[in-house]
Formats: sequence, C-alpha cells, structure tokens
Amino acid sequence: MAWLLNDCCFAILLLLTAFGVTAHAGNVTYDGRSLIIDGQHKILFSGSIHYPRSTPEMWPSLIAKAKEGGIDAIQTYVFWDLHEPQQGQYDFSGRNDLVRFIKEVQAQGLYVALRIGPFIESEWSYGGFPFWLRDIPHIVFRTDNEPFKREMERWTAKVVNMMKSEGLYASLGGPIILSQIENEYTLVEGAFHDEGKSYVRWAAKMAVGLQTGVPWVMCRQDDAPDPVINACNGMRCGETFRGPNSPNKPALWTEDWTSFYQAYGEKTYMRSAEDLAFHAALFIAKMKGSYVNYYMYHGGTNFGKSAAAYVITGYYDQSPLDEYGLMRQPKWGHLKELHAAVKLCSKPLLSGEQTTLYLGQQQQAYVYQNNNSGEECAAFLVNNGSREARVVFQGRRYVLPRKSISILPDCKTVAFNTAMVTEQHSTRSMVPSEVFNSAVNWEEYTEAIPDYENTSLRAKELLEQTSTTQDKSDYLWYTLRYQHDSSDSQATLKVDSHGHILHAFVNGIFVGSAHGAHNRRSFSLDTTVNLTKGLNKISLLSGMVGLPAGGARMERNFYGLRRVKIQDKDFTRQSWGYQVGLFGYRSQIYSDLGSSKVQWKNYGGSIEQRLTWYKTQFDAPEGNDPVALNLGSMGKGEAWINGESIGRYWVSFHTPQGNPSQQWYHVPRSFLKPTGNSLVLLEEEGGDPLGVSLDKVSITSVCGRVSETQLPQVSSWVEKNNTNSTMGTTAIVKLTCPPGKSISNIVFASYGNPIGNCERNALGRCHSVYSRAIAELVCLGKNKCSILPSNQVFGDPCPYTRKTLMVEAQCQ
Repeated sequence: MAWLLNDCCFAILLLLTAFGVTAHAGNVTYDGRSLIIDGQHKILFSGSIHYPRSTPEMWPSLIAKAKEGGIDAIQTYVFWDLHEPQQGQYDFSGRNDLVRFIKEVQAQGLYVALRIGPFIESEWSYGGFPFWLRDIPHIVFRTDNEPFKREMERWTAKVVNMMKSEGLYASLGGPIILSQIENEYTLVEGAFHDEGKSYVRWAAKMAVGLQTGVPWVMCRQDDAPDPVINACNGMRCGETFRGPNSPNKPALWTEDWTSFYQAYGEKTYMRSAEDLAFHAALFIAKMKGSYVNYYMYHGGTNFGKSAAAYVITGYYDQSPLDEYGLMRQPKWGHLKELHAAVKLCSKPLLSGEQTTLYLGQQQQAYVYQNNNSGEECAAFLVNNGSREARVVFQGRRYVLPRKSISILPDCKTVAFNTAMVTEQHSTRSMVPSEVFNSAVNWEEYTEAIPDYENTSLRAKELLEQTSTTQDKSDYLWYTLRYQHDSSDSQATLKVDSHGHILHAFVNGIFVGSAHGAHNRRSFSLDTTVNLTKGLNKISLLSGMVGLPAGGARMERNFYGLRRVKIQDKDFTRQSWGYQVGLFGYRSQIYSDLGSSKVQWKNYGGSIEQRLTWYKTQFDAPEGNDPVALNLGSMGKGEAWINGESIGRYWVSFHTPQGNPSQQWYHVPRSFLKPTGNSLVLLEEEGGDPLGVSLDKVSITSVCGRVSETQLPQVSSWVEKNNTNSTMGTTAIVKLTCPPGKSISNIVFASYGNPIGNCERNALGRCHSVYSRAIAELVCLGKNKCSILPSNQVFGDPCPYTRKTLMVEAQCQ
C-alpha cells in the first residue's frame, strides 16, 4: 500500500555520505570564516562528552550515537584532580584513561576538541584543581602568580606532551583539532586587576609556545590575545556574542547549553529542542558561526566526590543523550535534522557573501551567495516574533512559525524549520528489577559519636574544615566539653556554619540538624537542647557536599563552623577536639576487605538512627538496559556498588515543589557482577533502606505528532530540492522503539485536531474513527513504523480543515 512508507530512507543515507565529516590527519589553521582542516573550510557541530562521567564500556556507544546525530567532534575537559591526585603521582587508568577515550573518538571518525584548562569549572569539585595545589606556599590561583603559573605550565605541558607522544594532534595524524587554555576567565579577571590582564597574556603565550600544531581557544574571553581565538559560552550566542576580536578569527561557540546543571533543592531546567535549534541556527546565520558545541551532549554521572558544591550526581540529564546514554527525543533527532540542513548549505556558507534583508519588524533573511556561482545560494529566514509571520522572500511567500528559523539550502525550498519538530517524543521509565524490602537481607553498622576525650587533634579555635581534612573526607567532627552548672536542664545551642550540612549531638544523642543551599553561603542551627548537670559532651558533625567549582581566590575560602554559642556564652575560642571523617570511611567498610573487619548487626528497623551504614547483596538484572538505584526512601548519604561509589545522594533536600532533586542514581553495568553484588549505603539522616529498589531504565513509550502541511525531514528535501515547492511535502509520523523492543500497544491515536501534546492528549472535535485501527495495523509488533497524516489514509473527518496526526505507543 502506498501509504505504508519505507523507514530506511535511501535519501538520508546519501545525505550523510555527502555531508558527513571524517577525522583525517593534517594541518589545522583558521581564517575569519572557519577552521581550515586539510586545506578545507569546515562547518562543525561538536558535542561535549566527559570521559570520567561515564565508563570506558559506555564510550563507544555514546560516541556512535553522537556521530549518528550529526556530530563531527567530541569535546572534553581534562580533569587535573583525577590525573594527579597527589603531587607527582599520576593516574590515567579506567575512567581516567584520556588517551583511550580520544583514540575511541578517532576510531569512529570524529574530531576532538581538548579543553585542557587546567581550570575547568564544569560543576566539578574545586573546578578540576587538585586540592594539594592549595598548600603550595604563596600560591594564588589563576592570576599572575609565579607558584601557580609554574604548576599550571607544568601540568599543561604534561598533557600536551602526552598527546604528542601518542600522535593525537591533527598535525601528527590524530583527531585533536582544537585545544583550550583557561576557562571563562572573564568572570574573575576584574578581581585581579592588572595582574589578571597580564595572566591572560601569559597563559596564551605559554599555550601557543607548546607548539601543538592546532589552534588554541579561550572561551568567554573577549581579550584573548592573538593567535588564540575567543569563543562564546551560553544559551544564546547568536544574540549575545560580540564576535571574534579579530577579523581573522572565526566565530566559535564552545558551550551551547542543552540544559543546565542542577543543584540539590533545585528543579530540573528544561530547554526545548525548538529553542536549541533556533539559537544554533541563528549563530550560524547571523554571526557566521562555523563551530557549535553542545554542552553537554551527554552529561553523565558525577561519581564519588567529584560533584561541585551542592551539585547533584546526575549531570545534564536533559542532554540529547541522557545520563544513561539513551537518546532523549525529540532533542536528539531534531538537532540531527538541523545539522543535516546546515550541511546542505555548506558551500555558500563557507564561500559566499552574507547579506541581511529585513522582511518585517521582527523578521530577517540572512542570505549567503557565492558571487562566482549564482547557483550557490542559502538563506535563513528568521522570525523573532511571538506570532506566526507571512513573508515574501525573492518573490515567494513563506509562512514562518513564531520564534523560528527556516533553512533554505537553495534560497527557494525550506528543508528545515527550527519550530517544526517531526521527530518522535520518547518517555523514559524506571521499572523495578529488584526491591530490597526484606529486613533479613540487610545488615547495619552504626557510627560511634566521638567526644572530646577520644580525639587526638586539638586546637583553641574553630579550624577551617577543608584544610583540616585535606579534602580526604566530607566530614569533620568538632567536639567540646561543656560544664553545665544550672539547675535548668534546657539551654539554647546556636551554631553558625560555612559548611554545607550540620548534625549536632549532645551526650551522644541527636539534637538537631541544619544545612545550607547552593545559593546560600552560610547557615545556622538554633535549637533548644537538654543538658545534664555537670560535664556535657558536645559533638558537631560538619559535612561538605563538594567544593566550589569556581570564583576568585578559591584557595582562601573558609568552610566549616564559624561560631558556637551555648546560652549566651561564645565557645568559638575554646579548646576543641577534632576527628577527621567517619570510622566507616577510614575502614573502607564499603569494600569487601573493609566490610569484613566490621561487626555488622542484623537490620534493626529504626529509621530514626543517624549515621548508619547498611549492606545487602543482589544479582545483576537480566538484559542490557541501564540500571539505576531508586533511593526515594532514603535521606542523605553516599552509595557504593562493589566498592565503587556511585555518588552522594540527598533525597530529603526537596525542590520548592516538594520533590527530590534526584531520586535515581546511575549504576553502570560495568560495576556489576552476574551474582553476589554488594550494595552499601551510608545514611546520615535516618532513611529507610527497605524502600530501596534497583530499577531498569528504558524507553517504554514513543509518540509522534505532525500536521498535514508540516515540513518533511531533510531527507525528503534531498528528493524534492529540484521542485518549485516552498514547503516540500507533508511530514510523516515515525515511531521507533529501542533495539530489541517492539510496539506492543497503541495508547492513543487521532487524525483530526487532537488536543494537547505527546505528554498529555485527548480527542478533539475532529477525529477519524479509523485512527486507532490503522495505527495498530501498521505498527503493532514492529520495532518501527511510519504513517502518513493524509485524508487518503484516514478519510476526511472534517473537510477544509488542516488535520494533525498524533500517535502514542508502548514499547515492550
């Protein structure tokens, strides 16, 4: 039947072959138009994937999906703190294997943009600096300071020399086409005055002097000295970027934020596929942009203690590839279509002259035409207005949806519009594989509450926390002896803190807790406590949830307790006893060896118990679906699988809407054994482990919604580009389940004017009664299917009305 369309469009294969990019060795230079690779100007789309935020086992799939999505280059930071945890001691193994990651990118035919920094920010603890850097005498970070510059140059040279020795720069036959020095320095440059300006010049000269054979960039740095390229970071660089600071430099966008990072207590930031596509297209059309990097393309997971202050474990989960590496639709597919449409414009974009035409008050056309070849013409029709606009361009009429850009690779036919999403929507589901609700399968170990008498570190002041712990632990105990002579058993305890969370104990009994927030520098605990007459033991546990990711003079920051008062007496300058960390951490009871050294008890069932470790075992779930730990019943702490930390959790820190900022925590399949896996939880607040489950993560629902006159995908443009049509042909509803799954049920189907969208829908006044039957006939039992929204297929339920087809299906 004619209306049953073939899903494997030959035209799109031709398109990818014609305009795909393969990473070849050769010289990399630039001019005012673009990067020049092997003598050819390039328009490049790049995606950030950070190697330590996933696992080596995940890298090939992530890179392959990025390439399939039209990505030409992978961008990553280099994480100094991971690679040199102790000065002079290096680690490039496992998730830290930078060379292996880059070679995997190269093997799949993509380029690499290497952001060495060494300051990276990236919502990474201490901005990627190793903590030992702070203890170098007379050091001041990120300014014209000799101790800092010496260490920065040493590390940068080590990375560059490693890349050279492995032949990974394009000049040596490798995939690296760009390097970055520093990172968004403008944000702190003013704090250092003239020394900040001289530092920028020094950093640029130092980097260029390393002779990588490829260009260097400084992002968000308008005063980047020649030959270093200044690049833009943000969500709307087509509107905010001042442009290159030299006519001989190209317009590069190093961070097009696909979402935004999330802190505990904050809700997820949602950026639509339409908005992403609009601003990427605007940057290319208006700014002559030739390089757009999506930050992040895959955010991944902040394992262990890597997350910056208050930042959740799941990083940029709303990226085109989600935390688990699944395609987030329609974002992934809509950007893929954008990339293909822009590549169709490559010749006029790279060699033609730009002309701006005004088509209305909020409508413009950016036209690129090669004067030497009148046939090479591309146009971007922009509607910045909040309403649909009808415009005339080169004698033809076009309808521009609100806040959209239409791309015309031949200045005639629309191949893509940023507001018209033809890709399916997908819904991610968490399905329990194992529920840990049996008390007999849990064991527990409770931390002892230290007091002044059993501490060995003493000081007559409140010590700064991170200097005392050397960032070896999130926790520092502050202990005090207090002589209470009043007959009144109650007293007020007030503690001011520059830490992140505080748990207070009096005579070993929990008396109160308080915490700060991502946007709040300090907090206080003010509570009434019961005291015994005579000597009382005050134990205050100060906790950190990551170090800051940036700011001026990071090395001077003070964390921990600042003032302690009981009744009206100030104990800030009294004799304090300190204990770094918790016994369970020091004994590594989350590992098999450490666990065997502890006397575990049967689960007691009290969810009021603070500072308790829980342990159980489980077998790996069947199949290949990603796995996540559902910690919705817990409070705050950290989780380990077979001794590997999957990160801090803080389920009890709710958003203003009353929901946890993060409930599921990624467990990479490579962390698991077939049987006998160990799960260990440290619970600070008193969560209930019997509510924990191990869930499979999968795409269980897909939905498509297109209208009769909606634009086709770019592959259809390839077939139609010799016609006189200004809109192409009608788009189709395409549904695709994940590999190994098929469409098991049609949840909703309507051809007419269905109400709502793929997240919430209902029948409208116009509806074809054949909608569900046709969708079931075409799609049930198949991995993917396509349906044409047409009267020829469904009949005409309402003549003279533009119809829409919406179909939602379940995958199983």
